[in-house]
Amino acid sequence: METIVIPTINFAPIMPEVILSIFGMALLLVNVFVKSEHKAYLGYLSLIGIVIAGFTLIGGWGSNLMSFNDSVVMDNFSIFFKGIFLLTVAMTILISDQYFKREECNSGELYPLLLFATVGMMLMASGTDLMTIFLGLEVLSVSLYILAGFNRANIKSNEAGLKYFLLGAFSTGFLLYGMALTYGATGTTRVVKIAEYVTQNSSVAQNPLFIIGMLLMAVGFSFKIAAAPFHMWTPDVYEGAPTPMTAFMSAGPKAAGFAAFLRVVLIAFPALKADWSDLLWVLAVLTMTVGNLIALNQDNIKRMLAYSSIAHAGYALVGFASGSAEGTAGILFYMLSYTFMNIGAFAIIVLVGKKGEANTNVMDYAGFGTKHPILALAMAVFLFSLAGIPPTAGFIGKFYLFAAAVKSGYVWLAIIGVLNSAASVYYYLRVMVYMYMKDPVEEFDWMKITPAVAICIIIAVIGVLLPGVVPAFLLDLAQQAALL
Repeated sequence: METIVIPTINFAPIMPEVILSIFGMALLLVNVFVKSEHKAYLGYLSLIGIVIAGFTLIGGWGSNLMSFNDSVVMDNFSIFFKGIFLLTVAMTILISDQYFKREECNSGELYPLLLFATVGMMLMASGTDLMTIFLGLEVLSVSLYILAGFNRANIKSNEAGLKYFLLGAFSTGFLLYGMALTYGATGTTRVVKIAEYVTQNSSVAQNPLFIIGMLLMAVGFSFKIAAAPFHMWTPDVYEGAPTPMTAFMSAGPKAAGFAAFLRVVLIAFPALKADWSDLLWVLAVLTMTVGNLIALNQDNIKRMLAYSSIAHAGYALVGFASGSAEGTAGILFYMLSYTFMNIGAFAIIVLVGKKGEANTNVMDYAGFGTKHPILALAMAVFLFSLAGIPPTAGFIGKFYLFAAAVKSGYVWLAIIGVLNSAASVYYYLRVMVYMYMKDPVEEFDWMKITPAVAICIIIAVIGVLLPGVVPAFLLDLAQQAALL
């Protein structure tokens, strides 16, 4: 009679996910009994859960705990990314209440969905098994489909949710099929076991099953990080989704996609570095160039930031293509910096916007610097950081990514990255030209700055300027968290 061996279960690696799941389910129940005008309290309860989850991360730094039959891990890499996810969801919650009150949209279910999406992102970062990563991806994706179409009274939001669902489901099929083929070729779904198999059986690199599996997984992950040519969903979904949800999607899920992509490629396929580095080189150039060129011609600021988001995925891919510890650390630092600057910019867009997603064109910011000089200055700081101008975190992040590429011998890739970054300055400065050099056409008297939004903007400004002036601490943490 065979003995069934029950694997040792240690909840420490997934304790933040457990806490957020408990809070998410509790909020779903509490939401039933809370009146519409008091839904904001659910957001404050969510923030309590996020803070508690954050405290559980701190004690795990420097550890390397595996659990659930080695399918999840708590290491510096996953902890760093989980910190980014918690920061992203906290800042999103801070800017959400004012927006959904203005849109007269019952936001009670919003907060549990944001927490469940964060659980999915965390599983993607800590998963060491292809099935765990896929599970996290699905939890994240289903939540995002609903969040993108959350404002049911707005036809563009409905369209965004439907488009994201259809294209997301299609890309998920590619990813899962790639995982299935990889399993068929190697006999395992554990990323470490895949690496061992590839090292011991060099002939697998000529196996069509394995090659197609790798390519299909690359397609699936490229969709999640909005890399060209798998970026088509991004502008329409970003424009149509409620603005706080656009902010959330632009930072958290992108970082989660990079976390999973990095772990799979760097841990499972290090023996094939020469092959995937060339593929990522092409992907980086294409993504940077397409994103920046199309952003030059955008009048809607949400669409402009959508194409900007595509370009920033390209900059991160520059570090990825280098395949080095410096490149990985650069991506970690850049994802954190990007969270501050992008959500900060969307916080200003929430304030300037009107009911029905009106007032989102670049021209609508005419005279904003005259009427609200402090908010305009904050917006300028975020735009300078997105453009990679010192002394901001965006500059340090790009410098670190491009330096990693040069050190790995990809000089031309770094040059193309710098040229793309220079081209992007045009469309960021265009917003500032309207804010400071055009006469105001409106008084912006509808704007109400709540304490929650003010806190979010202050956190974002500090997060952009402090690492730009004193980057050593965060760079050191990023280096400690690098997989290589």
